[in-house]
Amino acid sequence: MTGQPRKAPTEDAAPLRLSTPSGRWVLTAAVLGSAVVSLDATVVNVALPTIGRDLDADVAGMQWTVNGYALTLASLILLGGSLGDRFGRRRVFLIGVAWFGVASLMCGVAPNLETLVLARALQGVGGALLTPGSLAMISSSFHPADRARAIGAWSGLGGVSAALGPLLGGALLEQSWRLVFLINLPLTVFVIGLALRHVPESLDPTAPRRPDLAGSVTGAIGLGGLTYALIAAGGSSTTVVTAAALIGALGLVAFVLTERRSNHPLIPLDIFTSRQFTAANLVTFALYAAISGTFFLLAIVLQVVTGLSPLQAGAATLPLTAIMLTLSSRTGALSARIGPRRPMTFGPLIMACGLLLMLRIGSTASYLTDVLPAVIVFGLGLSLTVAPLTAAVLAAAEDRHAGVASGVNNAVARTAGLLSVAVLPLAMGLSGDDFNRPGPLAHGFHTAVIGGAVLVAVSALIAWFGVSDNILADTRADTAPATTTSVHETPEPYHCALTEPPAAPPVQPHGNAG
Repeated sequence: MTGQPRKAPTEDAAPLRLSTPSGRWVLTAAVLGSAVVSLDATVVNVALPTIGRDLDADVAGMQWTVNGYALTLASLILLGGSLGDRFGRRRVFLIGVAWFGVASLMCGVAPNLETLVLARALQGVGGALLTPGSLAMISSSFHPADRARAIGAWSGLGGVSAALGPLLGGALLEQSWRLVFLINLPLTVFVIGLALRHVPESLDPTAPRRPDLAGSVTGAIGLGGLTYALIAAGGSSTTVVTAAALIGALGLVAFVLTERRSNHPLIPLDIFTSRQFTAANLVTFALYAAISGTFFLLAIVLQVVTGLSPLQAGAATLPLTAIMLTLSSRTGALSARIGPRRPMTFGPLIMACGLLLMLRIGSTASYLTDVLPAVIVFGLGLSLTVAPLTAAVLAAAEDRHAGVASGVNNAVARTAGLLSVAVLPLAMGLSGDDFNRPGPLAHGFHTAVIGGAVLVAVSALIAWFGVSDNILADTRADTAPATTTSVHETPEPYHCALTEPPAAPPVQPHGNAG
């Protein structure tokens, strides 16, 4: 890559202003970089029925098409942020974008399911490298007075790209599912050009010299073993399932021991001594397990059971994203006034009502009377929940752990989605080619949305008993530096994507302000 890493803006490198062409180019590069990842996250679910038919994939094959990507992304995203801090955020971002582009090409030309799953796993590695850097580049490059507005723009535009993903995917699927992945190639080339030309390099001079590779490896082994065991439980022998589960459990134990002994852990375990932080992450896990599982199935059900085209199925959830974009700033402001406890309690309960309305989705369902009301109710509940949840996570951690807290919360959400997609078909009683059979699929979907409603109701209980309304006022009142935008004062609360919370906080994570 061109240029040598240098510190984030100092006296000899003036911070960027959003009103300047240079600032707008940096924002564009960051938005498009994260958009490539969010597009893939939302498009692939719509493409699954077509991929399954073309590559003769069974239920497990469809699960691995989603989870091959989710596994490496969830396992390595904290390492990606750490590498960016140590070796240069732009440099690691560029490597991630290029890696993602090459892996997307492999997905687009995959001759069989096994190659596609491998390529999806490689996509996840690229996503783990570029995702943290996308927002970190904004935090490190912009003047403090413009940083919150830049992050607000990044969030809103990211939400738009997530909304357009299913529409774009549905349109491309009219031609070929391979175009869903190949469309990433011109985007990644354009982003690389923008970043090389316009994005300044930045790093954290206090970052550990040796990234926590042992923690990343043991964490990946733990998640991989458990995921394989859950997916294989539907058809493999008991010996194979037991062995995979044992490897997964040992991997997670080794991860905890590694993090306890490391001088530079990916996850400082003392962060979980905060009752509020632990409760907020339990809420996150339950919520995103329900969200990921439901929307993994919904796009398939709308095509196979209800008979919608890929384009129609992709457009079905567009109102949900529109609601989130419209209401997220208002709910963020509301939680700043009244505290996060009530929004984080009543929001999931409204989401549960939306999920139960999805019981009306079947072979004779009408979009306007059966699908749309469920999507709207679910979107209202989600919009009431996500901004207060993210603010609570950040406020519950000490300032020195602000970046780690956000990264952990993002990894928790992705891990919840990974395990949810792995366990759902087993819980629904689906196997073999059941994803292509309307009857069993509809019955299993109804079972899944009931389970999802229970999960979000449990998250509401956790929030009510585990999260304090005083968390935003108490945690940082005496410690926030003058140049840092507090949770209360953020003029443009950012929008949480449907698939995960942000991977970095809306403040300078390491304090190297301009």
